[in-house]
Amino acid sequence: MRELFVNKVIDLTKEFLDNNQRTKLKEILTEICLNYQIEILEQSQREAIQHNNEELLNKFISSKEIEGCSTRTLNYYKDNITKMLEKINLPIEEITTEILRDYLSDYKNSSKAGMVTIDNIRRTLSSFFAWLENEDYIVKSPVRRIHKVKTTKKVKETLTDENLEKLRDTCSNARDLAILELLISTGMRVGELID
Repeated sequence: MRELFVNKVIDLTKEFLDNNQRTKLKEILTEICLNYQIEILEQSQREAIQHNNEELLNKFISSKEIEGCSTRTLNYYKDNITKMLEKINLPIEEITTEILRDYLSDYKNSSKAGMVTIDNIRRTLSSFFAWLENEDYIVKSPVRRIHKVKTTKKVKETLTDENLEKLRDTCSNARDLAILELLISTGMRVGELID
């Protein structure tokens, strides 16, 4: 089984490692694997891991719903955590800080997401793993050592009086004008108005 594992890893690296690098990697992996027992998870074991992870995620979402989070926030949490669990494909208690760092890095590179998005995902994962820790499902949150992502804040331009008047002139009825005035006077986001 060890040899099968090593060969599979080497095969997956042929696109970005040259032959010398792959040979050296094979030597290193072969030596490391001597100290480990490697086995292929049966379909039932993979399903059990997925079921347990899904069960814990549903409990987390339920607790956030009780805390008063909006449906939109709950969907955001569930979507991000589900993507992470599917990508990592490990039992929650085996997920480490390094695995999560790699996940965030891969996510950033593959999706071309900005730093604000990556930090939002980090915060979502932090909330999930902190909840797991508080509920005694895990000993310690692996997100604790992943620090806030530095982001630059863009200062949005304000509308001039002239632009505001142009917007008001485009309103065709009292309802549209009332919505526009509400947005302008409160600074409310459109998404908040819709909810």
